[in-house]
Amino acid sequence: MDLLAPLREAPEETALLFDVDGTLSPIAPRPELARVPVETRVELARLASSYLLVACISGRPGEEAAALVGLDGIRYVGNHGLELDERASELAAQIAARAELEQVAQRAREEGLDPRWGRKVLEVRPSVAADKGTAVRALLASVPARRGLYAGDDTTDLDAFQGLATAGLDHAVRVAVESDEGPQELAAAADLTVPGPEALGRLLATL
Repeated sequence: MDLLAPLREAPEETALLFDVDGTLSPIAPRPELARVPVETRVELARLASSYLLVACISGRPGEEAAALVGLDGIRYVGNHGLELDERASELAAQIAARAELEQVAQRAREEGLDPRWGRKVLEVRPSVAADKGTAVRALLASVPARRGLYAGDDTTDLDAFQGLATAGLDHAVRVAVESDEGPQELAAAADLTVPGPEALGRLLATL
């Protein structure tokens, strides 16, 4: 059975959603070295011009994901979907404060001290795994989508798979982009698997 056929047949009611690092772009030694292959960018541009919605949900900030993919006509959501939360500014400030405290704690450990975290400090950290599934549902609800695809490679994408499956679509396709570091559970939950970002680009060419 060609699971992609219903998407091709009705692009005007189909949403295509993607993780970025490890999915559209191969994992790089450092985040700033990541690149989306030219062939994949060509396909994304084509899809953005004909499908109802093409969106990227990234662990990076949205503007950083947009710069990495480098295409107009695509919706970019950063911080694992947290940017769609109405509390995004507040939570981002809390995360930044936490990161600053972590740096202070590391310096203290280097000085031989034993920093300990209080209960409230630990509570400000949001559940990023839950955010991605919520972001998928919110994006789908923002357009008249009846069919959809989500592709991802990491543990947080399991929740995105669940978000796609529970969005009330007529047809949903979950694509796992496999790697040596990727969770086995993702492939088990997927409808289709591809052996890496380059293979995902070739899959996009069939849409």
